[in-house]
Amino acid sequence: MSTTEAASTEDLIGRTDVNDLDAILEITNTDVDEAIHAVRDNADAIFTWDYEKGARPALNKLYEKAKVSQWNGETDLDWSIEVDEEALAVSAIAGGPQMDLSDTVLKHWGEKEWMAFSMESENWTLSQFMHGEQGALVCTAKIVETVPWIDAKYYASTQVMDEARHVEVFAKYLDTKRSGHYPINAHLKMLLDDIVSDPQWDMTYLGMQIMVEGLALAAFGFMHQLTEEPLLKQLLRYVMSDEARHVAFGVLSLQEYYTELSQPEIRERQEFAYEAAVRMRDRFLQQEVWDRMGVPVKEAIKVVNMAPEQQVFQMMLFSKIVPNCKKLGLLDAGDGWLRQKFGELGVIQFEDWVDTGSEYESFSLEATATTA
Repeated sequence: MSTTEAASTEDLIGRTDVNDLDAILEITNTDVDEAIHAVRDNADAIFTWDYEKGARPALNKLYEKAKVSQWNGETDLDWSIEVDEEALAVSAIAGGPQMDLSDTVLKHWGEKEWMAFSMESENWTLSQFMHGEQGALVCTAKIVETVPWIDAKYYASTQVMDEARHVEVFAKYLDTKRSGHYPINAHLKMLLDDIVSDPQWDMTYLGMQIMVEGLALAAFGFMHQLTEEPLLKQLLRYVMSDEARHVAFGVLSLQEYYTELSQPEIRERQEFAYEAAVRMRDRFLQQEVWDRMGVPVKEAIKVVNMAPEQQVFQMMLFSKIVPNCKKLGLLDAGDGWLRQKFGELGVIQFEDWVDTGSEYESFSLEATATTA
């Protein structure tokens, strides 16, 4: 396919209809017992002999902020807090979705089933966050290798430490405070594989810093508001303080670089952003949870996706991604292809929300101390 031609939905995500539930559910994790997963990294490791610190003031400011914002997951979080999964589930379900289930596959579900689902759903969600954080760990290590600017290498090195800490605390929380974790969702796994294997350094930035981390920042914020569990609330607040810097790192770096690219190169990045958005949306269907609950997966997903609160949640996940893509010039570049695609996904309304490059300091631990 020529780089000047617009890729079709089928070219990008393997199906003609972005909402084809059958095609989405055909993508499954076929090796849930896999302990080691290898992906070929096709990029060159770049050394730079230009050591001028501060040549990019915004990145240097971010680096200095990161150096004084490190925290210790073992000592800064209160692991003595007891977590009662069942009590939290009872509080969360409040009788199940507020909708008529009488003609659905869930019509016989009572409080017991909804409570079990609530616990499984929370474990699944936190598990995917944990896997995504390992993806960020690997991708940021790659950014240290591949980005040609010393200020970016300096900052990315601090993010590697941040991501290791995030994986650590999510794993500890799941294994010691909850009832274990789920394997990685197949859609998330495909996206991480694509990001790691792409040979262009800025694609790693776009896929991880803007798309994956942007969605995670929105999801963490949503969960932080809703959860009544104090340890998880504290954990999420600490992680969010790092994630906002990470997304800002992507915005500040790519905003400069994208001014140098040709229109076909920009179109390639638009297409990658759209593909990433669809993959991330698809992973939140929680097909593994419904399968574990022993109900027909497709029918259950159709029912729950009709719930207004679920529709709001799925849209809010893009509240950071869309304004950041606009800040990078990706929404309206060329013929506005990405604007159209985000419109089809129903998320374009977030375009004028504040971008993370402008708001990241408001997520700092100091700024959020009063809301912990």
